[in-house]
Amino acid sequence: MANLINWMDYIRPHILNLKPYASARDEFSGDAKVFLDANENPFDEEHNGWNRYPDPHQKAIKAKISQLKSVDAGEIFLGNGSDEAIDLLFRIFCEPGKDAVITCPPTYGMYSVSASIHNVRNVEVPLTEDFQLDVEEILKASKNGVKMLFICSPNNPTGNSLRQDAIEKLLKEFQGIVIIDEAYIDFSPQQSWSKMINKYPHLVVLQTLSKAWGLASVRLGMAFANEQLIKILNKVKPPYNISGPNQQVVLKALEGEEKMENQVAEIISEREILEQLLTDVPGVKRIYSSDANFLLVQMNDAADKYQAMIEKGVVVRDRSRVMLCEDCLRITVGTKEENKQLVALLEEISH
Repeated sequence: MANLINWMDYIRPHILNLKPYASARDEFSGDAKVFLDANENPFDEEHNGWNRYPDPHQKAIKAKISQLKSVDAGEIFLGNGSDEAIDLLFRIFCEPGKDAVITCPPTYGMYSVSASIHNVRNVEVPLTEDFQLDVEEILKASKNGVKMLFICSPNNPTGNSLRQDAIEKLLKEFQGIVIIDEAYIDFSPQQSWSKMINKYPHLVVLQTLSKAWGLASVRLGMAFANEQLIKILNKVKPPYNISGPNQQVVLKALEGEEKMENQVAEIISEREILEQLLTDVPGVKRIYSSDANFLLVQMNDAADKYQAMIEKGVVVRDRSRVMLCEDCLRITVGTKEENKQLVALLEEISH
């Protein structure tokens, strides 16, 4: 059961004992007019503050996210995309050449890439034919040095949400750290697992501003976890991992919650329209149900159609060689006009 899991037992001892780097901005608190502590260039000719080091703990952004997500600021880690949080979790919990993690393909590829980078064994427990977690096989595989389990819901590239009862069972019985990646949660009717981080102290929930908030270029990912685990993440991260300009862009964007919600609603509406339009395209065999901002579409000669579309200047993602996704293209939901162009092109090359 979850209350028997002491997540701190899974931390690598040298990380637990690590004395973090203290930047100049870590040592200073309060108000000041003259800063001579960080060896910065004193000239701010554009008056944008970019000559100064940014807040290493992004306090203003976390305060806003705390309001938006109903999570305490101390339970929020911000990284250079969710990929930074994934990388740091490997550093914190996994001994290279010794430990292992579990992934459930088809899923987001960076989990296995990060495992390879850190020389950590990746135990693959494939999803079932209907793209759901094989709970019993995961629990069977969670032996022999398995430290972390990666779950992506809604899943990429399949688009479906994973069953909540299955995730709950794993949170109760899996002996290790459970990471739930919710990059596409804003497009799903399901509730975020971030509300459960205090019930399950070994749970880490990942989200991003790249999708619903339209800030993919800014590269800001979020991790929600118990406050002690967030302190460990902050101890291991580089001191200034989110740049000042990026923090300014994010703060401005987070004031536009209504705009974000309207765009999400429009994307969901267009997703439903696109699904209907694709059903009439010759050669389309199946369109998988999606809670994300994309559709996984199975069709005849998917790889050939992918190449033909590129030649016409339309780019989708070829997933035809991914486990359980044979003959599938992953198609992002675009604007109404982009979606019409996509469907027209598919109809042209399918005759």
